Amino acid sequence: MDFVVPHAEPGLSIVLPAYNEEDNLETMVSQCLEIVPQVTSLPFEVVVVNDGSTDQTGAKLDRLAAQYATVKAVHHSENLGCGQALLTGFQHTQYQHIFYMDSDLQFDLRELSLFMPYLNSHDLILGYRIDRQDPWHRLLYSYSWNKLMHLLFGLKVKDINCGFRLFRREVIAPMRIESMGAMFFAEFLIKAMSAGVAYIEIGVNHFPRVSGHPTGGQVAVVGRAFREMNNFYWRWHFGNGKLLKTHHRA
Repeated sequence: MDFVVPHAEPGLSIVLPAYNEEDNLETMVSQCLEIVPQVTSLPFEVVVVNDGSTDQTGAKLDRLAAQYATVKAVHHSENLGCGQALLTGFQHTQYQHIFYMDSDLQFDLRELSLFMPYLNSHDLILGYRIDRQDPWHRLLYSYSWNKLMHLLFGLKVKDINCGFRLFRREVIAPMRIESMGAMFFAEFLIKAMSAGVAYIEIGVNHFPRVSGHPTGGQVAVVGRAFREMNNFYWRWHFGNGKLLKTHHRA
């Protein structure tokens, strides 16, 4: 993945990946349009990536984009995975800071205000879920995955797959990320940490999903994550995939 414009004007780009979120999308976008101006005076945009949804997500997204100038609709013709949806969204952003958030209404967007004091002092602001409200098997998968990433890559982050994060465009601009499924989040963080970015972790609340169906715990999704992990492990430790360790800040 290459950014055509690695540097951009001051502002906040919000990226929302959405797969079969027809019941949540309008509320999520409405919250962005209402809450973000209360949190920051920066210009902002909302980039929603419809990742090959089979419900009415795409149609609702097009209506929202036609109604609001700050909403940008991007569509995948098929479901490519959370990592590819995010990367596609990042490539369609225009501002210096990029924030991404799940579209399932399990986060409180008002807690973006917790990130704002660190906007100029940190390259990467990582949310981690306080009292995560997901089924027990997903909690077990997440705990085991975090431990495995620590063991294999030395990644010491509290919540690797948390979908509530903000970063400077310059963090991801030089990266080439190849994992398109759940391994995307770990690969992004491993490369960011290797590059010496200044980061901070901030706890955010997490709420039960009230509409739609999560896909993160599905067998196919978990299997893909492990295949991508195996491929990345060999590239990172024994191939040419490792980034040169450079610092974004002096």
